[in-house]
Amino acid sequence: MRYVFTAVFIEAEEGGIIAYVEELPDVHVQGGTLAEARAALQAAIDLALACNRRDTWKRHASAPVIRRETVTVTNPSSHD
Repeated sequence: MRYVFTAVFIEAEEGGIIAYVEELPDVHVQGGTLAEARAALQAAIDLALACNRRDTWKRHASAPVIRRETVTVTNPSSHD
């Protein structure tokens, strides 16, 4: 499955790069370089999505599934 998120990279006061994802408020990391921050961010996104999927499944595990499908969402309020 393909997701598109907005990653923001800023310089940390103590050095290095802080990165976060606008659409996933709990996903933020720090790396010494942009490449390190990008790699750490990818891993954090993967982990957050896996945890969210698991937690959601647990809450609804006893409910019968009527249908399962993918959806595409566009965000008209983009911050450029």
